Amino acid sequence: MGFLVFVTVLWAFSFSLIGEFLAGRVDSYFAVLTRVLLAALVFLPLTRWRGVPDGLKKGILVSGMLQFGITYVCLYQAFSYLSVPEVLLFSIFTPLYVTLADDALNRRFSPAGLVAAAVATLGAGVIRYDGLSEDFITGFLLLQVANITFAAGQVGYKHVMARYPLPIPPWRTFGYFFFGALIVALPSFLIFGNADKLPATPTQWGILAWLGLAASGLGLFLWNRGACYVDAGTLAVMNNALVPAGLLVNLLIWNRDADIPRLAVGGAIILASLWLNSWLRVRWSGAEGRI
Repeated sequence: MGFLVFVTVLWAFSFSLIGEFLAGRVDSYFAVLTRVLLAALVFLPLTRWRGVPDGLKKGILVSGMLQFGITYVCLYQAFSYLSVPEVLLFSIFTPLYVTLADDALNRRFSPAGLVAAAVATLGAGVIRYDGLSEDFITGFLLLQVANITFAAGQVGYKHVMARYPLPIPPWRTFGYFFFGALIVALPSFLIFGNADKLPATPTQWGILAWLGLAASGLGLFLWNRGACYVDAGTLAVMNNALVPAGLLVNLLIWNRDADIPRLAVGGAIILASLWLNSWLRVRWSGAEGRI
């Protein structure tokens, strides 16, 4: 749990830094590629190549493709359509996807997550009830892809590490995570990137360096290690701890003019969906136990 709390604080500033200094100014595909490369370079000399089961290598590789590669490509694109508070609030869906991914890997299914997701969608509509533009819908859908792949990646890492226990430190195999992300990030930049929108100021380069080395390299490693020590329910809840922390940073420092009442009402509905998800799971699991 300590790892998850530490990373939550570490990541609290990331959304605002991306939204305020990088989004619309620096090519999003280049920003993701830079983060992946810097994190990969940190773990490259630490990576163990021999004596690691192929299943473990592939599992961590796929986790990186999902949780870092696809997630961050979609996340950065979403910033082109949504404000920072909206990105944060719509990230609140991630816990629902964590529980659904965990159900899938354990070969069980509960409709509670789908019911709660419908309520959460209503909350999202409240936030932008007078502005459901095509851009907003595009950004919302991009962010949901990011939420789904982020959830699947962390649950997948947790399961693959449990399946292949090794007597070596986990940081000796985490390099495969970033190599997997590189499989997505490099072609994305080569195909869709805009070389005319590379970082132009020391501030932009500095933010990319911090995001790559600290938020990505250290943060993703500690987050995934923390995920291995908690159950899926706790992991789902911790995925939402970033939302109030990130919103507090953004609203107090950069976005004081945001429509706080509407954000509060919509956010409350989305939060209620999480309670509904938990309540329905307990109720329905209890009913199944009586049958």
